[in-house]
Amino acid sequence: MRIKSIDAREILNSRGWPAVEARVETESGVWAVASAPSGASTGAHEAHELLDGGPRLKGRGMTRAAEHVRGEIARALTGMDVTDQQALDARMGDLDGTSNLSRLGANATLAVSLACARAGAQAQGMELYEYLAAPAEMRMPLPMMNVINGGAHAGNNVDIQEFMLVPVSARGALESVFMCAEVYHALRSLLIEKGLSVAVGDEGGFAPDVEDDERALELMEDAVLRAGLVPGRDMAFALDVAASAWLTEDGDYLLPKRRARMSRESLMGFICGLVDRHPIISVEDPLHEDDFGGFTEIRRRLGGVQVVGDDLFVTNRERVLQGARMGSATALLVKPNQAGTLTRALDAARTAREAGMELVVSHRSGETNSHDIVDIAVALGAGYLKAGAPARGERVAKYNRLMEIEARLSK
Repeated sequence: MRIKSIDAREILNSRGWPAVEARVETESGVWAVASAPSGASTGAHEAHELLDGGPRLKGRGMTRAAEHVRGEIARALTGMDVTDQQALDARMGDLDGTSNLSRLGANATLAVSLACARAGAQAQGMELYEYLAAPAEMRMPLPMMNVINGGAHAGNNVDIQEFMLVPVSARGALESVFMCAEVYHALRSLLIEKGLSVAVGDEGGFAPDVEDDERALELMEDAVLRAGLVPGRDMAFALDVAASAWLTEDGDYLLPKRRARMSRESLMGFICGLVDRHPIISVEDPLHEDDFGGFTEIRRRLGGVQVVGDDLFVTNRERVLQGARMGSATALLVKPNQAGTLTRALDAARTAREAGMELVVSHRSGETNSHDIVDIAVALGAGYLKAGAPARGERVAKYNRLMEIEARLSK
């Protein structure tokens, strides 16, 4: 099970920019590849994605990160036990020497970390979700499907970043995926009838220009009914506000597409109003990424609605602990590339779970066809999986894997 070699290359992600893919091979001939996704809407406290800079690909090349994998990281990890995930990830952290992996690049370290996990699972004849799971934790997550894209994920006039379907009455992964697909196609037909665009954003959701952000929710409700389902009973909604992108220097919020200015208080009122009028059960990043106190207040106002910390926590154990002390959120969004290694991501997730938070395992806007986040979600017993719309190959790969795992576990 000792590592024989580690290699890396640049590949393309779903937004047409580079990603790092790592390949790990053991002395016994077992090998695995894995890649690191990239976000468009990123938190300031995320682990650092190392880019080349310069004129090539507008500075977004990743040849330096790939060279670090082939060079320093390969030399440091060759000969180590591929199944000792904690030691491998700790070695990369020590080698980097920074708190946010800015020297080697979190895109380099995560690709290697996930490739090692995949190779370790294969070496033990296990699926990745089995390899990572504590058996008591393992369960199937409920999809949160992003069917209308806005914010940084789309070139339309919608400021809220994600409008998601949550199939609350579904019994199992297969039913949940196809319930959402039914509504997605009903929504497409509805948009066409109204003369609205059915072009899609980064995560496969439609990106129409509509009167205001609330109109997107109304269209979703109409689509749910058209699919023969009942809003709130069969299909609930979730929002990713991504409010950090709206903060101004004077502390107010400016919705950039509509040029609407809101105070912190009026933004909270706006979000609470949407929740009052629509079957919304989860709200992600309703305020700025460092406003732990504001999160605590809006959580109180929203009552039983799930408040998810993404930019607030950035899959970082210390920030999760701070949020837990203040009661800032009821759920952690888990994005492994925010942490930079699998071990760090799992530590943050389990810390959140110990604090009583739910887990939502998430993709990024710049994805690859990897389905590792699905295995991670199942292994952690996460309540929810965010993988985009039931469209675009890099999103569909995740949902197909979810249904495959359900079929395996039901045998």
